[in-house]
Amino acid sequence: MRSNRLRRWAVLPIAVGVAGILAGCTQQQLQGWLPGSPDTTNQTSTTIGLWVTSWIVLLAVGVVTWSLIIWAAVVYRRRKGQTGLPVQLRYNLPVEIFYTIVPLILVVGFFAFTARDQASIEADPGNPDVKIEVFGKRWSWDFNYLDSNVHTAGIQAQDRLNDDGSIDESKLPVLYLPVGEKVQIDIESRDVIHSFWIIDFLYKKDMIPGKTNHWYFTPTKEGTYKGKCAELCGQYHSLMLFTVKVVSPDEYAAYVASLAASPDTQGLLGSDYNTLSNDPGTGPAPEPESASTDSGE
Repeated sequence: MRSNRLRRWAVLPIAVGVAGILAGCTQQQLQGWLPGSPDTTNQTSTTIGLWVTSWIVLLAVGVVTWSLIIWAAVVYRRRKGQTGLPVQLRYNLPVEIFYTIVPLILVVGFFAFTARDQASIEADPGNPDVKIEVFGKRWSWDFNYLDSNVHTAGIQAQDRLNDDGSIDESKLPVLYLPVGEKVQIDIESRDVIHSFWIIDFLYKKDMIPGKTNHWYFTPTKEGTYKGKCAELCGQYHSLMLFTVKVVSPDEYAAYVASLAASPDTQGLLGSDYNTLSNDPGTGPAPEPESASTDSGE
């Protein structure tokens, strides 16, 4: 009876402390210090939920583990006057079952929830309002607006540096997206492996030479966002940056119309600009020349 009372009094300050900590958390802390916000796209809340829940579970595992370590160190410490070794046990079946089954449940649980959320994000909802093709190239980006047959081409990274070595952000490639509309992005590479990453969207996709990957999402919050390559691709990898502008549908339509009005941005930039001539689908490699078989040599 007395031990039950002690337990209640021990739990109460812990509960009050946890409630106080959670009440004082900022939005950034509540979403596990991830960038962006839950309403940036229709997928960011799913990613944040998976991330934060995983950390809560892992923190609970850590608290249990640390508590057991401290408890064992205190309860079974060598006391004054004791000599020799403590009683040794060959095994403890309940403990062995516990530390085998619980980690297995955790691993299976993490896998199941991650697979569920990834399948949801990767699913093609069909009938996109906007289709855009993105080419990664060392060390910039080309954007094709497929529905309007227009494009923008990014200049190379070293051409975007100021005299003092800083980045001239006004020269970064800009990708426009309409808020509230379903977007399909086809992702390709012109040379080596890159990775297309819009940071606040909390997702990235690899760009594999000779392969087209796809990303489906709906931007739900207007704003300007940063993007970069997330795969080490060479000397100017850190400068392979771009900007994303999520705007109203009317502003997006006006931007695409401005591209259509300029001869420099009409048409699409296709795979014929790829630098690797032996990618899959580009035709067979040339046959090597036969060695001379002249018997007089």
